[in-house]
Amino acid sequence: MKIGKREISAWKVIAAVVAVLITLGVAVAWPYAISGSASEGTIKIKRGTSTTAVCDSLQQVDVTLGKRVATLLGLLGVDMSDYQGAYRVNKGDTPLLVARRLRNGQTSPIRFTFNNVRTRDQWAKRVGDKFLMSSDEMLAALNDTAVCAKYGFSVDEITAMLQPDTYELAWDLTPEQLLDKMHGYYEKFWTAERVDKAKSLGLTPAQVATVASIVEEETTQADERDKVARLYLNRIAAGMPLQADPTVKFALGDFSIKRITIAMTRTQSPYNTYVNPGLPPGPIRLPEKATLDAVLNAPQHDYLYMCAKEDLSEYHNFAHDYATHLENARRYQAELDRRGIK
Repeated sequence: MKIGKREISAWKVIAAVVAVLITLGVAVAWPYAISGSASEGTIKIKRGTSTTAVCDSLQQVDVTLGKRVATLLGLLGVDMSDYQGAYRVNKGDTPLLVARRLRNGQTSPIRFTFNNVRTRDQWAKRVGDKFLMSSDEMLAALNDTAVCAKYGFSVDEITAMLQPDTYELAWDLTPEQLLDKMHGYYEKFWTAERVDKAKSLGLTPAQVATVASIVEEETTQADERDKVARLYLNRIAAGMPLQADPTVKFALGDFSIKRITIAMTRTQSPYNTYVNPGLPPGPIRLPEKATLDAVLNAPQHDYLYMCAKEDLSEYHNFAHDYATHLENARRYQAELDRRGIK
């Protein structure tokens, strides 16, 4: 069967039209399905936020992306006021991908890193700066005896559960949801082996955290922490008062103190280990996991006294007896006087 010239011409026209349509389709679809964001960032949406406001936030990441997502959400009829959470925009994400992620409520976790925290108030402030909840809401939970008891802690001990690290968590967690997460990580750390080591020291995990918190406040030198830990364990075993200067600073609420005076050691507080026997009621800072292990694996020695070295290197001189300790202390105090440190 022969194909006529007219039929060939008709097919050529059809092919040309299809090609034009495909070209037009690609031209229209390209900005939405292929062209990606030039920047990256995370937008955080509270329930009740309008779709327009959400897209305005996207424009803070990439102006063009925000405008194109607005067009797509409009076509899809998506009302973002019912949505809540953090949404991550990666470099190269297309408007179509971002719009689909928003429509499906595919939230992204945020990274929460904390360290060098001493008090419940300070940790609550870190939380309030990072999550949807306020610091006051978080602090109220930490100060609630029933909430703390849920996890097996007193209000003073609850900070033992808050282990410094980097976590990926939902931005819109409630205070108790966040504490549930922290408790899960805490239990993961406290393996049966670690619990057994704590028991062999005559301590609970929370008490290990309390010892570790004192150790961290005593020395900034990580390679000295296990040695300092054993000294305090020796004191506990001997029934001696800990007489740890950092507990006085905690009792006074002044961590800038450079020199502890005799009058300061008489401060009436359950945290002052100069006036109270044994451990304080809870940690005086949130100790690192490595310091917890330093306590659990502290090498044996028979030192009972320590004093900062007179070279102010932040290392310590250790002593078995009080007379040697006094000599070490005199050298240290003389150097403080020489430098005019009060």
